[in-house]
Amino acid sequence: MSEKPQFAKRLTIEQVEEGNDLAPKFDANGLMPVVTTDVHTGDVLMVGYMNDEALAKAIETGEAHYFSRSRQAVWHKGATSGLVQKIVELRIDDDQDSVWMKVDVAGSGASCHVGYMSCFYREVPMGKRDGDFTSLVLTYKENEKTFDPVEVYGDAPNPTKL
Repeated sequence: MSEKPQFAKRLTIEQVEEGNDLAPKFDANGLMPVVTTDVHTGDVLMVGYMNDEALAKAIETGEAHYFSRSRQAVWHKGATSGLVQKIVELRIDDDQDSVWMKVDVAGSGASCHVGYMSCFYREVPMGKRDGDFTSLVLTYKENEKTFDPVEVYGDAPNPTKL
């Protein structure tokens, strides 16, 4: 994208909340959260971020683009893995500062770079802990990976940062 995308200016609360103008509000870092769900199951696949360029590319191409905070760059989901997220529906919330995308994922249908269908593949147990959560044990909700990350990504750097 050669020029900075232009969206409608935010003029009034009524325009933003009840109008037909796309007037997104990005945070101080130029980002907004995006929740991505599977169009067929409704499962949450991932939560990411978009900047103005990623939002514009998603709208123009009909495929999910995100802003990677670890890489500080826009990335096209599936460009490396082939697990492209085709946008079936893109919604913006009431004050236009977050996005919800319903997608159909190519290939195995996975959206997690670890190999699972969803990035939310573990459950956190509930209950009183008296402030000590160090022994808490996560429970896997997905028992199988849908692809082998080493085969798909090779020696590409892992986006997870410690």
